[in-house]
Amino acid sequence: MGNRRYFLKTTGLAAGAVLAGGAPVVARAFRGEEFISNRPALKDRHFVSEAVEATIQEVKGAIRNPEIAWLFENCYPNTLDTTVRHQMINGRPDTFVITGDIDAMWLRDSSAQVWPYLALASKDKALKQLLAGVVNRQTACILIDPYANAFNDGPGESPWLEDLTDMKPELHERKWEVDSLCYPIRLAYGYWKVTKDDSVFTPDWIKAMGLVLQTFREQQRKNSRGPYRFQRVTSWQTDTVPGGGYGNPIRPVGLICSIFRPSDDATIYPFLIPSNLFAITSLRQLAEIFDALGKESAMAAESRQLADEVEKALYQYAVAERTGYGKMFAYEVDGYGNQLFMDDANVPSLLAIPYLTTINAEDQLYRNTRKFVLSRDNPWFFRGPLAEGVGGPHTLIDKIWPMSIIMRAHTSIDPNEIKACLEMLRATHAGTGFMHESFHREDPAQFTRKWFAWANTLFGELVVNLHEKNPDLL
Repeated sequence: MGNRRYFLKTTGLAAGAVLAGGAPVVARAFRGEEFISNRPALKDRHFVSEAVEATIQEVKGAIRNPEIAWLFENCYPNTLDTTVRHQMINGRPDTFVITGDIDAMWLRDSSAQVWPYLALASKDKALKQLLAGVVNRQTACILIDPYANAFNDGPGESPWLEDLTDMKPELHERKWEVDSLCYPIRLAYGYWKVTKDDSVFTPDWIKAMGLVLQTFREQQRKNSRGPYRFQRVTSWQTDTVPGGGYGNPIRPVGLICSIFRPSDDATIYPFLIPSNLFAITSLRQLAEIFDALGKESAMAAESRQLADEVEKALYQYAVAERTGYGKMFAYEVDGYGNQLFMDDANVPSLLAIPYLTTINAEDQLYRNTRKFVLSRDNPWFFRGPLAEGVGGPHTLIDKIWPMSIIMRAHTSIDPNEIKACLEMLRATHAGTGFMHESFHREDPAQFTRKWFAWANTLFGELVVNLHEKNPDLL
């Protein structure tokens, strides 16, 4: 990561905005501070994009607050600076993307980490090639095992070799998460839309998408529990799966089982609603790609039919009336009428619905759900003197995830709320200049994961979007 130097002469605390929930946001006052880049030296960066560097200079120059500008400069290029391994294999680009302080590639994280750079792909040939390499590597990963969430860079060792599941040398971990197959579709679709390049849609990619459809069908569990099971010898309850590794019982209603959440924590009720909403969008994107390719019409039709089936079941089983909120989405359900009301900071989440799906941020069902998520009725919503936000079982109680604050801003239609989110992020990075996995609500210096590239680039994406669409907020 390189040496990180942080210079700040604090001259007092200035009261910032107050959120709807009543939590004050405290911002530092600035008088003559100096912020020095925490990026690795140029020679130590894994990949340098001229388009990304130009964007950093343009956006940074338009940000009035020097600390926000410094955070942006550190965070936005963090994936390229520190986590990508790009090469050519058999004449085709290949890019392995580690998540940060864990030397493995998650299908979810890798997609999200490079997503903010897609808009620049047509301006930078080398960057375009790197992004195509991520799509190609994800294709190879899905062909190895569509049930795995994280992969080694080729056959290697894993700390989870003793898990009671069908481990392979190429796997880092084998936790089945619906979003692990949605994110590669989102990335491939976004790459194709921006670049008009369909060279990534190889026969192997089509085969991998066939496995996606097969896996989703298997995990609807209409005829059996399917081939996937998982258990781990551990005292950490959320790291293993009940029911002999198949999860708690479900009634087959058309929804897709996700045995783990995007946090890599086990679900309680296997129909994880944010991930099923994401799957609906991903399946329709998949159908659009097949239509444009002029082949695989049967797979296009199956994708649409499955999306329609999941959508119908979701609105039948995942929507409930809650006192004080009206009709809203549950987080997990089982098809028997049991519903879990909470949200988790990891994306997909209920909070992130407009970010990943076609549901609009002004949709009343989403507004009601959002109101719940950002309230004390959500057991994983925490508030402290400097910030408020969503956490999750992964980091236990009282831990706020910066990702939830970033996503709150991404999905907000209220300029004052977006400003408050920026202030919270500015006040809680603990002097590091980077986003973390989580921080304690009472003390941001107590944080987890000093190198979490997804959170860093998600923050960078937020700032770029504000610069393009609402620059006054910067």
